[in-house]
Amino acid sequence: MKAKRLSAVLMSALILAGGCSSNQTAGGEKKEAKEDPNQKFTVTAIDYRYGDPPPKDGKGLKMINEKFNVDYQVQFVPQADYKEKLSAVIASGDVPDIVGFEATDNRFSKWASQGAFLPLDDYIQKYDSLKNVPSYVWDSMKVNGKIYGIPTYYPMYDLTPELRKDWLDKLGLKMPANYEELMKVAEAFTNNDPDGNGKKDTYGFAMGQNINPDYDMGAYWNSDVWLHKNKDGKYIPGLISDARKELIQNFQKLYKENAITKDYAVMTWPDTNKEFFSGKAGIFLGAPLGMADPYMDSLLKIQPNAQLAPIPPFKDPDGHTGFAATTGYGGMTAISAKDAQDPKKLDRILKMIDFGRKFYPRNERNADNKDFDWWWGHEGKGYTVQNGNAQLVANFANDGLTPSTYYVDNAMWAPSDDAMEYAKDYKNPVLKQLAQDLENMHKSSNHYLNPVNGLVSETAQQKKDELNQYLLDEQTKMISGQRPISEWDQMVQEFLTRGGQQMIDEYNSQIKEKNYWK
Repeated sequence: MKAKRLSAVLMSALILAGGCSSNQTAGGEKKEAKEDPNQKFTVTAIDYRYGDPPPKDGKGLKMINEKFNVDYQVQFVPQADYKEKLSAVIASGDVPDIVGFEATDNRFSKWASQGAFLPLDDYIQKYDSLKNVPSYVWDSMKVNGKIYGIPTYYPMYDLTPELRKDWLDKLGLKMPANYEELMKVAEAFTNNDPDGNGKKDTYGFAMGQNINPDYDMGAYWNSDVWLHKNKDGKYIPGLISDARKELIQNFQKLYKENAITKDYAVMTWPDTNKEFFSGKAGIFLGAPLGMADPYMDSLLKIQPNAQLAPIPPFKDPDGHTGFAATTGYGGMTAISAKDAQDPKKLDRILKMIDFGRKFYPRNERNADNKDFDWWWGHEGKGYTVQNGNAQLVANFANDGLTPSTYYVDNAMWAPSDDAMEYAKDYKNPVLKQLAQDLENMHKSSNHYLNPVNGLVSETAQQKKDELNQYLLDEQTKMISGQRPISEWDQMVQEFLTRGGQQMIDEYNSQIKEKNYWK
């Protein structure tokens, strides 16, 4: 009953949105709606937050209302409760003007296909930040051929393997260029006292539950991307590929040699971080963005000479060298279909969104740039400038000091990943150098776009998490010797029987054959 009610409510909204509105002539031709800046609009929004939401009467919110002449009513929901809350809001039929989505929320496609959101194809060329989005990212925003979401910026690269460069040098080893060499490094880190304390208290790979990280040294070995094909020529998930099997075999051998975190099967992600940053493990992950100075500070207190270096991608059997690309977006913003009825309000909303996505080069993030200064709540109030770098004050979000904290999409859309210059965000010199090395590595590397990005599989929506967990659980058993790797084919067949084959068929019916390397 709920599903029928949802569709009926949304269909009603769609019919209204598709009717003859004030920006159409009797013959159906669109005419430009001239915005009256003196006309005030109420703009509603809903989004999630991981921490405490900003106050409902913060200075940043007042600044938005004044600048755009709106009554901006935004509701922030704790991330843990957002899925349930958003379902209730959409089911009510009263869809907020602006709706935020996590990148992995597959309900976006379902609700868009039911008419909840506005198709955005006609507006992309009218707003600067939208023009800069690559076509492959827009493809992921499409439902039934139309664009329904505005992507939140995220670089093409993510976490990739790194190692203790000081340990590598002390043991006289070279940077590994294939898995055989990488395994030898892990074994040496375990057996040859790389920290020089005379104790056997170090090891190779820091690993946690669900075989995370899984240390794929390129898209060929990545568990999430669909690069490999089965005997029928259909793309398959990396988790069931022969390349994945080889990885699990490697991990099984290293596990026997104590070169992997011994209790990895129950190790949480924070605890896995501690294994590396406490000086125990010598191989982990890093990314240009999102690393934490305090973690590195703690390692340097224990081992002052610690140095980190990225491990470049390995050349795969197909001759490619490069890691898997991210989706290219960190989330999505949708606009209510009902806003098609009021083109003047819609233009105001899009101008608000476009302003929040504006990119500012590092040397323009100061009070001399009036737009940036406003966006971050004015220098000395919402942010300070230290050594040429703008830094938000500690209480900018909790006290609602900046307009940026009230936006659903407050990530600048960079003209290129290099333009972000993430290395400048770090204070710790070791992390600063690592971030720069990672940026340089990714800049000179190819990346593989996952062919299933933006595609919809009903089976995947219903069963993907369950199917993936089954595979991870069985592969965990294989690493620790609780299940023989000789039963790999039986595991894959069970995955296919439980719904994996249906998911493969549904995705392959939509995948277009093209070069997915960028």
